[in-house]
Amino acid sequence: MSTPRRGRGRGPQGPRVVAELGRPETPAETAARKAENTRKHYANQTAINLSLSIVASLGIVLFLVLVVVRPNGTVNRQDIAYTAVARQAQASVDVPLAAPTLPDTWTSNRADIDTSTPDGVDVWYVGLITPDEQFIALEQGIDANDTWLAAAVDNRAATTARQIAGLDWTVYDRRDDDSAGNYAYSLTTTVDRSSYVLHGTADDTDFDALATALAADVADRTDD
Repeated sequence: MSTPRRGRGRGPQGPRVVAELGRPETPAETAARKAENTRKHYANQTAINLSLSIVASLGIVLFLVLVVVRPNGTVNRQDIAYTAVARQAQASVDVPLAAPTLPDTWTSNRADIDTSTPDGVDVWYVGLITPDEQFIALEQGIDANDTWLAAAVDNRAATTARQIAGLDWTVYDRRDDDSAGNYAYSLTTTVDRSSYVLHGTADDTDFDALATALAADVADRTDD
């Protein structure tokens, strides 16, 4: 009778030998390895989420460029009807607010009145964009003081004076100053209780056009 062959049974496995270590991991090393794997997983998820966020942001920017920028490359600014805003704001002050009539090639990007300035001067403000895409602000300070007027011209000294459309204007020319910004050129004049300030980046032609339109508007409102 032949003796049965014994099968090659496998006993309980010992701890896993790590090739890099040449020995089984200690419990501390196992815990550290699992923690590092978890960290890498979350770091990878964070990177993916960040990439998706960037793609979404770029999509929004592209949408805005396509919607806001016209085919000819100019910016489609929202045109504020400053004359209508002036009519609405008129109830808050007892001095006629300037709303000069300008060609359709001019647009406005801002029109508002501030009756709570720190120096107590009520200020009517209109931001205008010229046909050449330059900026001129029209500010009307009611019962303005010297402090307000100085701030309205960026605290600069006058350079000369001139007359436009029957009004005497003080000139503040800083076009040679690269840091002048929207105060590269300024004009100021006072009629009755209102001090008018024009300041911006436009050329003399556009400033003269606005000053002339303002003079006509002031005369019309004074007659009324």
